[in-house]
Amino acid sequence: MRQSENQPKRGKLKAFFKDVLRGAAIGVAFIIPGFSGGSVAVLLGVYERLVDNLSALLKHFCCSFVALLPILLGAALGACAMLFPIRYGLEAFPIPTVTLFVGLAIGGVPAVLEKIKGKPNLGHVAAFLVPCALAALLALLPASASVGNLALSAPDYLLLFGVCALAACALVVPGISGSMVLLVFGYYDFLVRMLTQVAAGRISAECVLVLLVAALGIAFGVVAASYLMKKLLARFPKGTYCAILGFLAGSIVAVYAPFAEEVSMAPAWHFALAALLLAFGVFLALGMRRLAKKRA
Repeated sequence: MRQSENQPKRGKLKAFFKDVLRGAAIGVAFIIPGFSGGSVAVLLGVYERLVDNLSALLKHFCCSFVALLPILLGAALGACAMLFPIRYGLEAFPIPTVTLFVGLAIGGVPAVLEKIKGKPNLGHVAAFLVPCALAALLALLPASASVGNLALSAPDYLLLFGVCALAACALVVPGISGSMVLLVFGYYDFLVRMLTQVAAGRISAECVLVLLVAALGIAFGVVAASYLMKKLLARFPKGTYCAILGFLAGSIVAVYAPFAEEVSMAPAWHFALAALLLAFGVFLALGMRRLAKKRA
């Protein structure tokens, strides 16, 4: 009797840790300029569940928060744990590092294609092409100069809130990189410096205020964008997934844009390593999906 009672508990615990791992992957994607946390959520098969719970936070806070907790916990752990390794990889080996994530994205495309069945019409084609162009064009926008210091005025904090809300909207929309939005507006390096200061134990009142305003902006943007995406998925599921696929395709261009100079200067062995990591990323994503299907 006890064994049968323990089985549901083990199943819930296993599901909890699986969601923590999925959340960690989403968190890692968010800190890479050009890569989308929403894309990773789609590829891991948790996007609709994530959007449903985020959009219901205001109405059913407790239930939605409990459902989101493992993913949010994983996202925070993934972003913090991989902040230094990812930054080192992007600085020392940018092309191979970025290409690994591109391979993971390509390997997850079949998961999105399964949502788009039947013959597409002109509307579906447009839903693919327009987001694809938008995601690619975002990478061509010139990055603003990074915010220099912590001495922000009240309007600066309002702007920080708005930029973080916009970046969070991009996090929810697959294929649009939230970190790329921060990079374009000049807040990416600034916020990374704040996070690294906290991680190093150098915490000040100004640093806490900056991160608090950023967190509030992100929370507002995520809830607002999730509500919109839930409505779109309910009314236009096929067209919405065509748009998601378009954003995914465009983000492959966007992910390399911040490293255009490194592409021209990288040694040949970086490209050879990138090709191997591309294949590994595709193989890993397909293998994980196949394993998940067998266990489903």
